[in-house]
Amino acid sequence: MSPIKHWIERHKMGSVLLLALVLLVAFPLTLDLFRLNLVGKYLSYAFVALGLVMLWGYGGVLSLGQGVFFGLGGYGMAMFLKLEASDVITTKIQSTPGIPDFMDWNQITALPLWWEPFRSFPLTLLLILVVPTLLAFIIGYAMFKRRVGGVYFAIITQAVALILTVLIVGQQGFTGGVNGMTDLKTLLGWDTRTDSAKYILYYLTVVLLLGAIVLCAWIQQSKLGTLLLAMRDKEDRVRFSGYDVAMFRVFAFCFAALLSSIGGALFTLQVGFMSPSLVGIVPSIEMVIFAAVGGRMSLVGAVYGALLVNFGKTYFSETFPDLWLFLMAAMFLGVVLAFPDGLAGVYNHRIKPWWARRMAARQKEERPPVMATATATATATATATAPHAAVSESPVMPADLISQQT
Repeated sequence: MSPIKHWIERHKMGSVLLLALVLLVAFPLTLDLFRLNLVGKYLSYAFVALGLVMLWGYGGVLSLGQGVFFGLGGYGMAMFLKLEASDVITTKIQSTPGIPDFMDWNQITALPLWWEPFRSFPLTLLLILVVPTLLAFIIGYAMFKRRVGGVYFAIITQAVALILTVLIVGQQGFTGGVNGMTDLKTLLGWDTRTDSAKYILYYLTVVLLLGAIVLCAWIQQSKLGTLLLAMRDKEDRVRFSGYDVAMFRVFAFCFAALLSSIGGALFTLQVGFMSPSLVGIVPSIEMVIFAAVGGRMSLVGAVYGALLVNFGKTYFSETFPDLWLFLMAAMFLGVVLAFPDGLAGVYNHRIKPWWARRMAARQKEERPPVMATATATATATATATAPHAAVSESPVMPADLISQQT
């Protein structure tokens, strides 16, 4: 076995390589640019699904507010892009040139101080990573240190999503309100609306997603991943062993928030807008559905789940505009009831055993002729080399036994 193949089997990277081929080769070759851009948008949601696999599948903590962190990352990138699009020359017809248009509409005459860091692209990237992680740390530390978990934690994260949505909509002069931030065209002078830019952003999303999968797989195979599984199944036993269960769960929650924020920033780059409709309770529950359909214990399954659910949402809304919500609900209920472990469970419990049985049967069919030929060859060789021994060892007939007895 070659070292590369051994490494792939050891770290279970075969499914990751197959996913990479699908995303990097199959989709770009078979889909037009419009559909490929849609797939890129779907893959930005897959970052949230990966975080939920680590938090919910391995950590045993269900969060129904991941849209908060997705929205914070998206709004962070949108603020930088909006400031770049609101230069003095472009906004010279406004009452106050140099500020975003929605601020001018709401009679704000100066850029708020907390907007200033988003003039710098490196600082914007840093804030996209730090702010959602810090918020997750505050929420997680306050909850997990008091041993608040289960359904109560899920309800609290829902409340946070609702609060952030109300805050964004209410502060229209600073956030764009219900309309969100639109007309985002350039990134450091680079037009993100061109065909070449869309291809580049798609490949950037795929590469970052594959890197996130490898990172998550490494964490799962490390001691930290083992402890997360142990805490999910036997929390008290892990606590009595001397580990701080609360801080491990805080880490899982912060890590999931970080992945969600990266997905939100990539979503804004590809779509060109950000709105509060992507932050609230409904989108947060949809993100949980991505992980549930794909399999909450499978990283690659979560990506396929995000692709399948969003593709179904697009297809049903285009084909059956009056029934698509009912069809989406039926698809989700059918998958969850028939396959509780999601698409990954179908592969592990149905397809993989069936394929193993088929390969074993094929080997069994090919084995007897080979064995018969080998046996015949061995017998002929033994007879040729030792003829007297072959005669002396011939079986005794029943008639000989009778004559001996008489």
